[in-house]
Amino acid sequence: MTVDPQQLLDDGYIILRGVIPDEKLEPLRVSFEKMVARQKAIWAKERQPEDPPGGQWELAHQPRLIFDTLVDEETANTVEFSLHEHTMGVSRQIMRAEAAGITGLMFMCSPTTDRGPANWHRDIHPIDQAPLSGLQMDLLNNAPGYIQWNIPLYDDDVLWVVPQSHSRINTEEENRCLLEDAHKPLPQSIPVELKAGDGVVYTNTILHWGSNYSAGLRRTIHIGYRSFGGPIFPYVNRFYRDLSFTACLSSDAQAVFQDLKQRYDEEANVIETTFRAIINKDEPVFLDGLSRLHPGETGRIVCLILLSKLVYKMRTGTHAVRPDYGGDMSYDEDLKPRFTAQELDILWQRFATLDQKIQTDQELYVPGFQSGPMHYYFNEFPEAFGVEEIIASWN
Repeated sequence: MTVDPQQLLDDGYIILRGVIPDEKLEPLRVSFEKMVARQKAIWAKERQPEDPPGGQWELAHQPRLIFDTLVDEETANTVEFSLHEHTMGVSRQIMRAEAAGITGLMFMCSPTTDRGPANWHRDIHPIDQAPLSGLQMDLLNNAPGYIQWNIPLYDDDVLWVVPQSHSRINTEEENRCLLEDAHKPLPQSIPVELKAGDGVVYTNTILHWGSNYSAGLRRTIHIGYRSFGGPIFPYVNRFYRDLSFTACLSSDAQAVFQDLKQRYDEEANVIETTFRAIINKDEPVFLDGLSRLHPGETGRIVCLILLSKLVYKMRTGTHAVRPDYGGDMSYDEDLKPRFTAQELDILWQRFATLDQKIQTDQELYVPGFQSGPMHYYFNEFPEAFGVEEIIASWN
């Protein structure tokens, strides 16, 4: 399956027909339903005394399975489909990457009773990522470093989007509507109408909406992919640190995961080298590491913001404003043991000027983000401040 990556840059999403080949649709339905039964049994066992008999299955507005935790030889086709040319292959094309790594394998189900709409949102939280304008600039000048998919096993029109909103900040009208009622259609918004086996791939910087979580049957695969060897450093850059769940997969599928894990480990080594160059104020090694992490010459300042967030997570662990700080990264667990507390303090000092540039003394809030009020800018990106200024700030 061939796609035009420019379509995602232009519109923020691409609808693809027949992502699931006809002969794979029914086997996937059978396997995922077995996983649903397993998860329902787990949730029923884990329920609290005040919960209904089904526990989370009955409580959730949109029950979600993390299906890599449920896979076995009988249901291996679920995970192996995430490696298909129609999914991983297309993702690699869109991200202009050597490889596409899986960041999460989820399966979205219908609730047991009608729950209505969710909130409009962008999956962005600048406190541990970067201001929206910076992420947009990086994407539009290079390529996405992270994309996600919805692939329904049955017809699905729950997802709505505002086309092209991925490339701009909210309009005044959108902010007004979001503040008045974030559960209603936004101006210019449209439903993403998918038949069973179709798929939509999109950048999660786009304004999107779960329009109606009803009790009608919904079974939709939701996968995230990050780039390896693409032009930018992804703002969602996690990968599996434990590949034990792949033991039930075919040898070819296991080899794909092993290759991705090797790429992840190699990237971790480049990050460590880059951090040590920052500690030592070694400009040539620092610039080499930065160019390897973010080959695209435009937008490298965004990569440095993301690295600063990683240092904060390694040094502090969490943030009072966002308890799930750094939930889209996993390098902190790999890299923290490689540095002393003193080295992490020095690293953070090196990023202090940059961190000050992306926040203000005033508490800010913009509707449509997955973050509450904070001092970090939601939209604004520091002007006339780049890599050279960061190097100069070390002295």
